[in-house]
Amino acid sequence: MDPVRATTAVLAAPEVATGAAGRDERQVAVSGAVRADLEVIFRRDYRQVVAVAARVLGSRDQAEDVAQETFLAFSRSTVPAEDATGWLCVAAAHTALNLLRSGRRRASREETAAAVHPVVSDVAEAVVTLEERSRVRAALATLPRNQAVALVLRHSGLSYADVAAALDLSPGSVGTTVRRAESALRKELNRHASSD
Repeated sequence: MDPVRATTAVLAAPEVATGAAGRDERQVAVSGAVRADLEVIFRRDYRQVVAVAARVLGSRDQAEDVAQETFLAFSRSTVPAEDATGWLCVAAAHTALNLLRSGRRRASREETAAAVHPVVSDVAEAVVTLEERSRVRAALATLPRNQAVALVLRHSGLSYADVAAALDLSPGSVGTTVRRAESALRKELNRHASSD
């Protein structure tokens, strides 16, 4: 089966919960139907949504989980189709930042992967790269949410106009927001470097 069709089929299926007696109890979304435009929007925006989440998380697998969660939320929304790309990218960035801030699964997976299977032949280089990425992600998590999202969206390839539309900012303020975010990120990274 086509992966896109499989994903949209999962999104269209009612949630299943097991009742006290062990039988399936079907829970249907409030509207009871999936958006008619979901498959088209999914095909158009999936890669970009995964890319936004992957920029924050550094893990394609986790980014795909975030994308699935984001599209599930979108499938139940009334967001107009013309606003879908911006909405999805912002939702993916927020979801990824929440996951990053919680740090639950990511930290244990990275430690396990680094200990068992270093990706680079030079172990010292792998450790340094992993530490640098962890520092950047930790610093990103300390930024004000609007700055962090603007920075991630801009560095994920969205234009100033797209970032402005997605975050409900004026296009002229996007550059300022991104520069402030970069400056705050540098300060946070320098603060951590000087404390080491």
